[in-house]
Amino acid sequence: MPILTRRNLLKASAVAGAYGVGLGIAGKFAGSAAAAEPRVMKTAKIEANLADGGATRDVLTYGEAGMPPVVRMKKGEAFAAQLINGIDDPTTIHWHGIRLPNNMDGVPFLTQPYVYTGDHFDYAFTPPDAGTFWYHPHCNTLEQMGHGMTGVIVVEDPKDPVFDSEVVLNLRDWRLGNDGQFIAQFRPRDAAKSGTYGTIRTANWQQEPQYDAPSGGLVRLRMAITDVTRIFSFRVDGAEATVIAIDGNPVPQRFPLDVLQLGPGQRLELAVRMPDAEGAVVKLEDIKGTNPKVLATLRAVGSTLKRDVRDLAPLEANPVQKADLGSATHIPLILSATAENTPVNSICGSLGYSFWAINKVPWPGDTPDPTAPLAELKLGKSYVIDIENVTPHSHPIHLHGMSFTVLSSSTREVQPFVSDTYLIQPDEKVQLAFVADNPGDWLLHCHIIEHQKTGMTSYVRVA
Repeated sequence: MPILTRRNLLKASAVAGAYGVGLGIAGKFAGSAAAAEPRVMKTAKIEANLADGGATRDVLTYGEAGMPPVVRMKKGEAFAAQLINGIDDPTTIHWHGIRLPNNMDGVPFLTQPYVYTGDHFDYAFTPPDAGTFWYHPHCNTLEQMGHGMTGVIVVEDPKDPVFDSEVVLNLRDWRLGNDGQFIAQFRPRDAAKSGTYGTIRTANWQQEPQYDAPSGGLVRLRMAITDVTRIFSFRVDGAEATVIAIDGNPVPQRFPLDVLQLGPGQRLELAVRMPDAEGAVVKLEDIKGTNPKVLATLRAVGSTLKRDVRDLAPLEANPVQKADLGSATHIPLILSATAENTPVNSICGSLGYSFWAINKVPWPGDTPDPTAPLAELKLGKSYVIDIENVTPHSHPIHLHGMSFTVLSSSTREVQPFVSDTYLIQPDEKVQLAFVADNPGDWLLHCHIIEHQKTGMTSYVRVA
């Protein structure tokens, strides 16, 4: 069976790079060197206090110490960053959810080469959308992400409504033993099911951190699920919480948060109206499964501001093209398990197994051309992906480089919200519409990393 190699993917990379220069950079997803000073993002191996019992060794991060920083950008303004690789493994940065030129997307050999130890890579782009996004490597992802290399991005819009406070949460697990040190990142029997869960759960690398916010004020609570496995069912206890954005895009109609389920790769923004009484505590909880967990708390401080969430101006919609459903071409996509159990050489590295498939083919599968795109799309044309999940497990499906609109679900009523990641439930059929407006080769995969690395990966080509 042919496998993914540097040589055959460099051909795709060359095509993608040509499109990025010829069309993407000249168009609305322009890369730019106009940013005043590139942000230096150096990878490092550190020790960090993640659990009781002392420091955890071999934690990976960006920067000198601690959690990868929240990277702030401005909508429509040039951004530049230089990745310097200070760890032993090759790496890249993928800017999850940001619509950017293909050659800035950070997928090894599909869009750029490895960044080897001691080497660097310069990223430059202009984010077209405001919202909450995140960044992570797309190389040896289970190890690098599992050991800490996940950070949050906030793209600011000067037209945003005024909040009294903002809290940004990086939500993730760690697989640590009783001694506080890393244990195996995955177990094959779990990878073949819902994935291997962490043993320590954190928000901003802390267990149940607390943040102060003005009494009676409005808090913009930004959350990014940067975990490699865990699906969350969010609930807020002790305050009124209103959903204002999902996956970086304003929801068509705000709604109170009762319980909302989101998976790895997804983001959630809430407007939380703090209690009037000073000292009152608001709990952000994950109630999925049999072990509910308080993720973080907010404590009301000072005299009440007596704010009303109904006075909060709406978020401005991002400039995402709407698909022409009348002329759209449909792309059937089936998420399934695979009967094969042979090593899959995924985009970068292998776990040694194949458990999952897209359209019954694990990546790369036993086909005449295993690295051919799932579909070849015409630039500017509208498409609808008809996804059917025939497995008994949920899959957060992420599309690089473009945003889609959720049209329908066979199992639930959905708002037509814009996203880049959709959590498809077992036995669910869903329709996702988008305009193929960004040229290049764009990855499409499950963001439960074990599923991605064992076959549930492909890509589409826009030309």
